[in-house]
Amino acid sequence: MADLFDSNDPKPVAPLAPRPLADRLRPRNLSEVIGQGHVLSPEGPLGAMLASGSLSSLILWGPPGVGKTTIARLLADHTDLAFVQISAIFTGVPELRKVFEQAKIRRGNGQGTLLFVDEIHRFNKAQQDGFLPYMEDGTILLVGATTENPSFELNAALLSRSQVIVLERLSLTDLEHMTQRAERELARALPLSGEARDAMLEMADGDGRALLNLIEQVAAWKVTAPLSRDELSKRLMRRAARYDKSGDEHYNLISALHKSVRGSDPDAALYWFARMLEGGEDPRFLARRFTRMAIEDIGLADPQAQSVCLDAWNTYERLGSPEGELALANAVVYLALAPKSNGVYVAYKAARAAAKETGSLMPPRHILNAPTKLMKEIGYGGGYDYDHDAEDGFSGQDYFPEGMKRPVYYNPPERGFERELRKRIEYFAKLRTRRQGG
Repeated sequence: MADLFDSNDPKPVAPLAPRPLADRLRPRNLSEVIGQGHVLSPEGPLGAMLASGSLSSLILWGPPGVGKTTIARLLADHTDLAFVQISAIFTGVPELRKVFEQAKIRRGNGQGTLLFVDEIHRFNKAQQDGFLPYMEDGTILLVGATTENPSFELNAALLSRSQVIVLERLSLTDLEHMTQRAERELARALPLSGEARDAMLEMADGDGRALLNLIEQVAAWKVTAPLSRDELSKRLMRRAARYDKSGDEHYNLISALHKSVRGSDPDAALYWFARMLEGGEDPRFLARRFTRMAIEDIGLADPQAQSVCLDAWNTYERLGSPEGELALANAVVYLALAPKSNGVYVAYKAARAAAKETGSLMPPRHILNAPTKLMKEIGYGGGYDYDHDAEDGFSGQDYFPEGMKRPVYYNPPERGFERELRKRIEYFAKLRTRRQGG
């Protein structure tokens, strides 16, 4: 239903005006949406809401070109709500006030409003709070769209009043279905060989809007024979990979890289390393992260791993890109194939926790220096056994605070160099027991 207040609705298109393919193929109902079956099926969250007739405010979270705007518009049609669309990029407080006032009037006339807010994460926290009273009193049903992680970008009050719906990038099968639908609309097949067609789907990188733009370009070419993959590559530029060095994608990829190294998979580690470089990541960030992996996940199982990372880092600084990136690739493969241990990492955290709990306990007096006569008189340094004078160079004395039960923080696994360290720990433990008369 249209009314006098829907000034931000698109104007009717003249019958003879050219329409982009994406507009011509826009689904007319939810059953025509390609992909997102996990949320739109009867068992999915949106399907269940619509079946029960109770649609709540939503945050649609997903990459570009997966149908966020289309789904929001179709939800409004399905529920007979007035559809109002705004973008957080172009909308300020005065415009928001007008939208809310129009929604109030609409509500007074007996119709609700589905307010679709594109790029909702671009509103600051105070602006996000401005939606709350209108959501609570039913003036609007909010559907926000974001490509960023809502946990980080939206405030808790807004999230508590909405259900987050995660939309997935379109699969190659989804993109092929979209291509077939486009060919039916165009009434002809695209002039592409099988390999070229596959290459076009890969170029879209899971983005349906990008695919339709590519299809529109290909369909406009006047060619007499199907193009090969190489011929297509010369005519079309590959879509740039989605990567935000300060956003959610950055953390997703570095997590994948780190876990691939930890999981001893050099091929996966190289892949995610390359993905980050292709996205424009600073190799110095990766060099720093590799060094952290060597310390956290390999530790003393291979003491050389840390040196390999520092040498690769230093080599990159001397050579720069792209030659220096090969040194980092050497390091990531070395880390992936090195024996893994977090023994020291676990021991360090346990020791820090114990230090917080027992931070006021004095060291035992026999290991304290006594530079003054008074300190000697009260027992500082008394009874200290100089280890180099002891048999085997080991006195076996206790170095923990008096009265503190001796803990065990470092428990090395029997992997890599730490097998040798474990033998040494067991050797000194036996000597300590013997020296202390145990």
